Amino acid sequence: MVEAILAITIAALAGSVLLLGTTTSLETTRKSMYAAIARGMAQQLMDEIVGCRYFESGGNPYSTVLGPETGETTGGTRQLFDDSDDYNGLRTKPPKDFYGIALGKDDGAGGQRNTLFQVPAGFLDNWQQEVDVYYVSESNLSTKLATGQTSDYRVVEVRITYIDPVQGSLLLASLKRVLSYVPPMQ
Repeated sequence: MVEAILAITIAALAGSVLLLGTTTSLETTRKSMYAAIARGMAQQLMDEIVGCRYFESGGNPYSTVLGPETGETTGGTRQLFDDSDDYNGLRTKPPKDFYGIALGKDDGAGGQRNTLFQVPAGFLDNWQQEVDVYYVSESNLSTKLATGQTSDYRVVEVRITYIDPVQGSLLLASLKRVLSYVPPMQ
C-alpha cells in the first residue's frame, strides 16, 4: 500500500512538472506570435507613412504644428493623409488599414476579405497602433527637439501595443525612422 501511494505521488509530481513546462512553452509561443504579428503591422504602417511627402504640397517644411490638417481626418480613414506629419498623434484601437477597415478583416483594397480568411473575432480588439512624428537635432538624431523647434530632420516612431486590462499598455513592436528635408538649391 505504501509503495502504491509513493508511486502515485511521484507520478503526480512528474506530471505537474511536465504541465508547467508545457504551459511555459505555450506562453512563449504566444508571445513570439504576437511579436511577429506586431512587427509586421508596424512595418506596414511605417511603409505607408514614409511613402508620403515630407510636408504638405505648397506648405512649410518647417511647420511647428505636426498633425493632420483640417478635413484630413473626416471619414475615419487615412486616405487624405498626404504628408508624413499627418500621422502625428495617430492612435487606432483596434488597428485599422489605410481605408479605415479593421486589420485582419481588410483585403488591402478598401474592402473586406472572405469571412473564412479573417482573424478570429476579437483577436485584435486590445491592440493599438500609435504614431509620433517629431523634429530631432541635426547634430544628434537621437535628441528630440522641444516643441516649437525645427530642423531638417524628423523622426517617425511607430508602436504597436497591447492594452491589457490588468497590466496596462504592453509594447509589442516599435520602429523609428529618420526622415530628412533637403532644401532646393538656389
